[in-house]
Amino acid sequence: MRRWMGLPVAAVMLTACVTINVYFPAAEAKEAAKEFVEKVIGDDTQPATTPAPAPKPGGQSASLGPRIDWLSLVGIGSAYAQSSPDITIKTPAIQAIQARMKGRFDGQLRAHFDSGALGFGNDGSIDVRDAAKIPLAERVGVNQAVADQNRDSAAVYREVAVANGHPEWEPQIRKVFARQWTDSARAGWWYQDAGGGWKQK
Repeated sequence: MRRWMGLPVAAVMLTACVTINVYFPAAEAKEAAKEFVEKVIGDDTQPATTPAPAPKPGGQSASLGPRIDWLSLVGIGSAYAQSSPDITIKTPAIQAIQARMKGRFDGQLRAHFDSGALGFGNDGSIDVRDAAKIPLAERVGVNQAVADQNRDSAAVYREVAVANGHPEWEPQIRKVFARQWTDSARAGWWYQDAGGGWKQK
C-alpha cells in the first residue's frame, strides 16, 4: 500500500524536474538566423529537398502496433515538448524589420560592402571599416543607414527571443546571428574575427 501511495509523489517530482529543464535550441536558432540573413542580403535560392520515402506496406513499421508512452502518463512527454521550443522568425514584427533591412541593404549598403568600406562586426552589427572608401558626399547618408541597420538588427535579436517566449535568450540569439552574418558574407566582403581584427572573405 505504501509503495502505491508513493507513485503520485514520484510522478510530480519527475514532471517538475523536466519542466524546468529548458535549453537554448542552438541548431534551430542557426537555421532561423540563416533564413533571415540570406533574405536580407539578397540570396533567395533555396536548396532542393528530397522527400523522405514512404514506408513500405507490410514493413516493420507497419507491423508494429500502437506504442504506449509510459512517461507521458505522468506528464513527462508534454513537459519535454514544452522545453524544446522551435525558433520562429515568422511574426509580423520580425518580418517588417526584415523587409526594411533588405531594402536598406540593397539600396544603400551593398555597394559599400563590395568596396570594402563596410564590414560585419563580431557583435552582430555593421561597422564602417574604411570611411575613405565612401565618397564624401555619401558619408552622412551611409553612416545613417549603418546606424538604422544596427538599430533594426538589435530589434530583431530582441524580437526573436521574445517571440519564442524567452527574452533571456537575446544575448545568445545575437551571437548566433553575428556568426551567420559572417558565414553569409560574400567573397571579398570584410568581417571581424573574435579578437576584433578585420579579415576578408
